[in-house]
Amino acid sequence: MGIRRYKPTSAGRRHGMVSDFSELTDRKKKPEKSLLRPLPKTGGRNNQGITCARFRGGGHKRRYRLIDFKRRKDDMWATVVAIEYDPNRSARIALLQYEDGEKSYILAPEGLKKDDRVMSGEKAEPRVGNCLPLRCIPLGMTIHNLEMQPGRGGQLCRSAGTSATLTAREAKWAQITLPSGEVRRVSSECRATIGTIGNADHMNIALGKAGRKRWLGRRPHVRGTAMNPVAHPMGGGEGRTSGGRHPCSPTGVLSKGGKTRNPRKPSNSAIIRRRRPGPRYTPK
Repeated sequence: MGIRRYKPTSAGRRHGMVSDFSELTDRKKKPEKSLLRPLPKTGGRNNQGITCARFRGGGHKRRYRLIDFKRRKDDMWATVVAIEYDPNRSARIALLQYEDGEKSYILAPEGLKKDDRVMSGEKAEPRVGNCLPLRCIPLGMTIHNLEMQPGRGGQLCRSAGTSATLTAREAKWAQITLPSGEVRRVSSECRATIGTIGNADHMNIALGKAGRKRWLGRRPHVRGTAMNPVAHPMGGGEGRTSGGRHPCSPTGVLSKGGKTRNPRKPSNSAIIRRRRPGPRYTPK
């Protein structure tokens, strides 16, 4: 696993990087057809055609791979058939084939290879790729694909290179330290997969040119100060201006420094310690 840099044959190639895909089993292998679904494009619009997410549109055509985030097929060995690329996420995915012939995709952790065997359930060993309830996982182990509610499926630590740490367990609750530094309490019946998500070099890849961003479905982002006053609160002015007010969205919502989490959200009681503030944070 690493990064391949292009030769500077043109301005667009000069700073471009791409993953070397060395962890993939076969780059020419087609995905499992029974686990593919169509993925329609939204262009950032809701069901009424109103733009809710700006600067979305275009991009390469993709098909969605059904990922088994729940891992509820217990006490049955599954063999890793292949490690594959998924255009819908930063992590790699692993194709499993169970003893009864059923196939499914899971997120590929670091160190999982072809022909390895994995299992889920209480009887599984706490090793890479196995999925267990938190009450069966030894303290201090790194985990990913963590459930927030039992049976709902993994929701935390699903992107490339991420993992959480099981730090404590008391009664029916387990204490988890997330990559952001937040310490959260979840039920001990929630399931998690052992190990760290692979493809950790994903964060170091430089696209190199604007066209690659367009391939991902991201259109050019226009600064608010470059707009007219009718289009943005920070627009207008004689000549170039730096805004004249605190940075905000087109609807006037402040974009820096303000807390956006609902103070009455029910899950607030599950957060033991908040995440670390960003680098721009200045304590009062």
